[in-house]
Amino acid sequence: MKIGELAKRTTVTTKTIRYWEGEGLLPAPARTASGYRDYDDVAAERVKFIRRSQTAGLTLAQIRQILEVADDGQAPCEHVASAVAERLTEVDGRIRELRATRDHLRSLAARAAEQDPQACEGFCSIIEPRG
Repeated sequence: MKIGELAKRTTVTTKTIRYWEGEGLLPAPARTASGYRDYDDVAAERVKFIRRSQTAGLTLAQIRQILEVADDGQAPCEHVASAVAERLTEVDGRIRELRATRDHLRSLAARAAEQDPQACEGFCSIIEPRG
């Protein structure tokens, strides 16, 4: 199948498919006599897997490692479990950071609500620490 059909079957853009191919996530496909990429059903399943992995929050580097394990003929589930756990830890950390940022912004918003615009000093006394 040509790249347009692959894109349609997998709901991934042709640009993304070419990118993944360039990044080594997809092996170079066979070519037709006229030079068009000619993908098989295995490529379609691989594209779907990559997309689902991204949707799950895995990075392209993690996905590449999983695909390499699978391409070596090994079951990648243990590697997937490890990647998922690693990514979950990263996301939990980011959530903690975002909560701290939200709390800080709330305190700034409260300060802004109390701020008399005429009393603003320095760059902005809402942002500047109170002394």
